[in-house]
Amino acid sequence: MKKIDPYLIRDDFPMFKNKVMMQGKPLIFLDNASTTFKPYAVEKAVNAYLQYETANSHRGDYDLCYNVDVKIDEARATLAKFINAEKREIVFTSGTSMSINLIAYGYGTKYLTKDDEILITQAEHASNVLPWFKVGEMTGCKINYIPLNEDGKLVPENLRKVISKKTKIIAVAHVTNVLGFIVDIKEITKIAHQYGAIVVCDGAQSVPHMPTDVKDLDVDFLSFSGHKMVGPTGIGVLYGKYGLLEKTAPFMTGGGMNAKFDMCGDVTYLQPPSKFEAGTQNIEGIYGLKAATDYLMSLGMENIRRYEDELRTYAIEKLKKNERVILYNEKAESGIITFNIKGVFAQDEATYLNSQGIACRSGQHCAKVLLDYLGEVATVRASLYFYNTKEDIDAFVSALEKGGDFLDAYFA
Repeated sequence: MKKIDPYLIRDDFPMFKNKVMMQGKPLIFLDNASTTFKPYAVEKAVNAYLQYETANSHRGDYDLCYNVDVKIDEARATLAKFINAEKREIVFTSGTSMSINLIAYGYGTKYLTKDDEILITQAEHASNVLPWFKVGEMTGCKINYIPLNEDGKLVPENLRKVISKKTKIIAVAHVTNVLGFIVDIKEITKIAHQYGAIVVCDGAQSVPHMPTDVKDLDVDFLSFSGHKMVGPTGIGVLYGKYGLLEKTAPFMTGGGMNAKFDMCGDVTYLQPPSKFEAGTQNIEGIYGLKAATDYLMSLGMENIRRYEDELRTYAIEKLKKNERVILYNEKAESGIITFNIKGVFAQDEATYLNSQGIACRSGQHCAKVLLDYLGEVATVRASLYFYNTKEDIDAFVSALEKGGDFLDAYFA
């Protein structure tokens, strides 16, 4: 198998080639769960549309328009191959949040009633919580929680304890964005289907970092965002089993998604995925997402996962030697490391790290329901990707040993 060489890979990324600095120091970027750097290949694809191929899709009988249609179709096929889906099951959206909202409003509000239940966990991102709260508000259905185990992980046996015939939707992340555990989605889905429930999987933190096979996992819906997988912002994907996409109502209506309508209000929608892609799409974003996907596939998703696991193990071993570091997810399998420093507020710690040129995330990480579980107001999160190096980790660990609050940052 191909071995990831982060030093060689960095030549592919403008943010590294341009030697971006932060606080007068070389940038060490450890906020990859939030967003990722973009390779030249993505920049080139976006610029190709803007500089040579600008036209709207489905809007004209001329070469430029036809070429855009072909490129969008090719992008859809690439994304389908990436997650082992059918091309007609790939819906372009603005990202994970829009994808989940589309399901919540188009499926949840259409089919759920006051006698039904949606199951989520305390570890979910706001994008996979708030849409379901709204479905509960609109339909009267109940929102209940699958308990996490002692480590903060969703395990299948805990789902078995709470699922019932009332459960209609189980909405969970494949990899949680704070504690970083990889959920056994395949088993979760198997249990859900035994009760007639569907599984809505948030893949924002999994699809960019590990092989994803929707046929093997058997998930009903899967959402992910381009900007977390070296692609542009404002573009993402909703995958859905085709039969379920047919049953789901469009979240938005407008041009490009209807077959016909008349003055009497009779409307016929196109078949999925077109039914969900009203208006002008983020065409340059689609070009960039295809380029990002091609780039990741050239590296190999299993290679990426193996390298991140190696880097995380290296980081955890070093962090455990610092008695001031409180690790909240030592046993997690992803590149997400969540921690605090004893006696230091999370934002102060992140501010200090910034003074050392190190970009981490602090706060509640859009997972506010998780606060009750952790018993903390805020945490610091470092998140890795395939272009991070052991030298990055060494600098990060060294910074944690030397300082830790805003005063350290101010007087550094």
